[in-house]
Amino acid sequence: MEDKTLMNSRTDSTLEEPYRSLKHDFQLLQAEVEELRAREARLNQELEKLRAREAELKEEVIRSQNRAEMIEGYNELMIEMLSKRKEWLLVIDMNTKEILYCNKKKQEGLVASEVCTACKKRLPFHGEILKWNSEEQYKVWEMTGEADTYYRITSFPIEWKEHDSYVHIIVDITDEKRAAHTLTSKAYHDPGTGIKNRLFFEEYMEMVLREEQNTTLCYLDLDGLKYVNDKYGHLEGDIYIQNFVELIKMNFRSEDTFARIGGDEFCLVLSGSIGELIERKMAEILRDFQTGGYAEYQCSFSYGVVDIDGADNHLSYDEILQKADEIMYECKRRNKEKYPQLVR
Repeated sequence: MEDKTLMNSRTDSTLEEPYRSLKHDFQLLQAEVEELRAREARLNQELEKLRAREAELKEEVIRSQNRAEMIEGYNELMIEMLSKRKEWLLVIDMNTKEILYCNKKKQEGLVASEVCTACKKRLPFHGEILKWNSEEQYKVWEMTGEADTYYRITSFPIEWKEHDSYVHIIVDITDEKRAAHTLTSKAYHDPGTGIKNRLFFEEYMEMVLREEQNTTLCYLDLDGLKYVNDKYGHLEGDIYIQNFVELIKMNFRSEDTFARIGGDEFCLVLSGSIGELIERKMAEILRDFQTGGYAEYQCSFSYGVVDIDGADNHLSYDEILQKADEIMYECKRRNKEKYPQLVR
């Protein structure tokens, strides 16, 4: 009985070790399976990322294609808009400086390495355009052409048929400049006499005082204009004014500033502090005007001369005019004593 129990015990002991090993192997296998599953999950995540990136790349490709089509469409639209206009359109490669397009030359592809004959003749500043290089996104500048012509150039960077380029739109603004000059001339000139007007004179005096220039101002008042207008008519009054203006212009330089600041009021501005010289000069001109037989009526004017001593001047514009006006009235008083019927 004891032997049977001992044998069974030995059998159980013999079977226990293999089972334990098998259990260990099973646990290892199970761990490897879990690791494989985890790796599979990571691979699936990476795959999802790759698919998402692929979708992003496809979208980028589509956006790039759309952008290229948009740029091409923009280029074609620009060509269409400007091909029939007077403006020049030059597209120049940013790096090589080759002309990629010129709307004055009907030609596919690159135009030439140089400016075409038509542009050379009309745009003598073409070299400046070819050399133009700027980091500015947009610039408007002006150049002068031949025979006093003027051009406004609008320049900006652009991608042109896969080339980094500059576009230059060149507009002839000669008529615009001349019109502006005419307007400026009208704004600063007295229509009745052609000399400068009060607006110009005030701005000029502001500059003289600001820059502290040594200057001589002569304030003039045409005597008896109302008398001439009333007795002989306004047409004769205009002739009286013009005779006076021509007399002053004849005795001074064209670069001296002569302006009409009122109906019968005028100012003459000369460079340098030469008040005494101008006093003597004006006395001579006044005698000539009074005795020269310019009209059947008596001609005369009154004047007041003031030196403006540059940096040492402490008078304002209004104070200078007031001082000259006071001196002028002393002259007018003397003229009135001499010609009472004229100066009233």
